[in-house]
Amino acid sequence: MPVYRVAEIVAQLGGELWGDGNVPIRGVGTLTDAQPDQAAFLARGKYRKHLAATRAGVVILPAADAQSFAQTRIVSADPYGYFAQVSRLLIPPPVHAPGVDSRAVVHPEAHVDPSACVGPLVSIGRGAHIGAHAVIESGCVIGEHVHIGAGARLHANVVIYHHCILGERVILHAGVVIGADGFGFAPEGGRWNKIPQVGRVLIGDDVEIGANTTVDRGVLDDTVIEEGAKLDNQIQIGHNCRIGAHTAIAGCVGIAGSTTIGKSCRIGGVP
Repeated sequence: MPVYRVAEIVAQLGGELWGDGNVPIRGVGTLTDAQPDQAAFLARGKYRKHLAATRAGVVILPAADAQSFAQTRIVSADPYGYFAQVSRLLIPPPVHAPGVDSRAVVHPEAHVDPSACVGPLVSIGRGAHIGAHAVIESGCVIGEHVHIGAGARLHANVVIYHHCILGERVILHAGVVIGADGFGFAPEGGRWNKIPQVGRVLIGDDVEIGANTTVDRGVLDDTVIEEGAKLDNQIQIGHNCRIGAHTAIAGCVGIAGSTTIGKSCRIGGVP
């Protein structure tokens, strides 16, 4: 894990340094649990009571609280956002060696970029494309003619059905299913006749989808999740939905088919 002096953090991320810039920072924590080599933050007034007793090496806080804290601090207009940047700086993603594991099954007509990493027991279908520096972890199933963009990461046991398209830097957590058939049946004579689902799922750049979430393919047109959207665990997205860019949806939400959700919306989960 890297170590940064507080002054080095400010030099990279901005903000205003008050106090000792030479304090080494190796990790992050809360105001109540952080150690002298960790960064913490104060973004809400209800946590201000923990400020005086914190052992954190540096606290990221708004200007209104800077005078009331005597230890090293970084003043930011958005302490929570700044803390997120510090977290990414101190906890970089793991590095995966490029190459295809010998236990993976890759169709000869699939393309896997030489810089991509494909783990054991992965199946990649005919005509699939795996982009540069993508990571496909163990047990994933990639259907025919799927396109996975550069820098994407699929955690274990993700399933991508045929012809779906994932943009760059997409993150899919374990158990995600993209492109299963939507719930399309026509009643006839007391029976249900299945309607073929021939659309795709299109996922934009920088989308992140939580564990065991499912996104159904469209009936005729495509199901679309636009760039930067964030979906939590165990969400169901029905066929032909469109989720706007940078929308965030919390866990256990169900979105009925053909629903359109705008950009930068925030949707809470089931209480």
